[in-house]
Amino acid sequence: MAADTVRSASYGGVTEPCTVVLFGASGDLAKRKVIPAMYDLAVHNSLGERYAIVGFARTPMSDESFRSTVGEAAKGISEVGPIDPAKWNEFASNLFYNAGDYADPGAYTDLIKRLASLEASKQLGGNRLFYLSTPPEVYPDIIQQLGKAGLAKPANENSWVRIIIEKPFGRDLATAKELNKMVLGVFEEKQIYRIDHYLGKDTVQNLLVLRFGNGIFEPLWNRNYVDHVQITAAETLGVERRGGFYETAGALRDMIQSHVLQLTSLTSVEPPASFDATAVRNEKLKVLQSIRPYDLEGVAQAVVRGQYFPSTVNGKNLPGYRQEPGVNPSSKTETFVAMRVLIDNWRWAGVPFYLRTGKRLAKRTTEIMIQFKRAPHVVFRGKEVEANRLVLNIQPDEGISVSFGAKRPGTEMSIGNVTMNFSYREGFGESTRSAYATLVNDCVRGDATLFDRADSVEAAWSLVDPILDVWSAAKSATVPQYEAGSWGPRESDTLLERDGRKWYNP
Repeated sequence: MAADTVRSASYGGVTEPCTVVLFGASGDLAKRKVIPAMYDLAVHNSLGERYAIVGFARTPMSDESFRSTVGEAAKGISEVGPIDPAKWNEFASNLFYNAGDYADPGAYTDLIKRLASLEASKQLGGNRLFYLSTPPEVYPDIIQQLGKAGLAKPANENSWVRIIIEKPFGRDLATAKELNKMVLGVFEEKQIYRIDHYLGKDTVQNLLVLRFGNGIFEPLWNRNYVDHVQITAAETLGVERRGGFYETAGALRDMIQSHVLQLTSLTSVEPPASFDATAVRNEKLKVLQSIRPYDLEGVAQAVVRGQYFPSTVNGKNLPGYRQEPGVNPSSKTETFVAMRVLIDNWRWAGVPFYLRTGKRLAKRTTEIMIQFKRAPHVVFRGKEVEANRLVLNIQPDEGISVSFGAKRPGTEMSIGNVTMNFSYREGFGESTRSAYATLVNDCVRGDATLFDRADSVEAAWSLVDPILDVWSAAKSATVPQYEAGSWGPRESDTLLERDGRKWYNP
């Protein structure tokens, strides 16, 4: 193995020396998720044998102040396990900080000088990863200034430059197209990594292994055997301190357009020609393009929104969404969405996908439930036999369960439903690997399989846009209310009851 590369047992592939420039380094996301993930990678030798991390934000700080600030924040992060003081000190010695305004050309001149100094002293070879952990409104400033400063181009013929852009990538189809056009005017598509941390979770990736690596599942994964699919992303928390942000987003933009449609496409993709970025992303795009678009009647019949109201849960009084800080007292922003999705292709014709997401629901869980068609119970006529289910639990307890009918003990032919469970924790041991660490490692290695492409982002927005337009036009419409600790408004249950089905509530 070359001296400039190191292979990790915990993360994939070979990583080269590099410099990470973290924009928004003083912000909450950087301190809670991104820097702890990079610490995790460094501990497992997956940021390269040599590396440097340069924080860039408006807040004035020295290198030492930056190291101290993020170190204090990292101590409370559970995703990467306890912070080892000695390992943290070694990691922190590679942290640096440059203060500057995102739109100020002079700040990027200073950044170029810092990069040149670090790359020379640490022999980093000119490989650079720019990570945008900032509010979306400053993306254009950063990207344009990187282009003007010449930082979007590799420093030499043997180096690379990549950029990670956090969601939300636009707030509708028009702004997503505008952002794509702008970033593609500075970077090439192969340099751009649009990140969705859900795709870094083991169970999401294992969905492809479950389907395409096992002969017992893939033959059943189609309209001949599947009755319907449910995908749930539920949270027990409210919007907390994010009321101002949520007022401009809502559950449809925040969750459905990104996380939930990502899970939908991975659940329903055709087998890719190979497990590489181009093949997998091509198949995901085909799914999004096959989803039946919504018109005015379709939104009324197949999409439900809701908003949580003041409630008491476990003796604790909880505010409603309209009582949260930063929220308009007459807001119509949705904190819950449920929708019926139809995929018009050969594999899934006639099989409904029911998607839902919401705040202040009964349980924190993200899962995919595949319900199979009932067996023709000719032999057991008159016996109550439940349909088989396969459930993929993505969070908080990653695993897979399969339910099936079995005879109860006794002399009578009585059939009960039993479940076989696989737990990642029990099967492979406790893992401290975070989704962010997985995806940053993929980016450093140049593997874009789990990242979004421009056409895929726009395809997802094209599905969501008509719904937003209908809701925006219906100014006099009321938003259904639901109680905290429930599974959403009554209208959500009706959505399935019209089809003779009901929600699977774990």
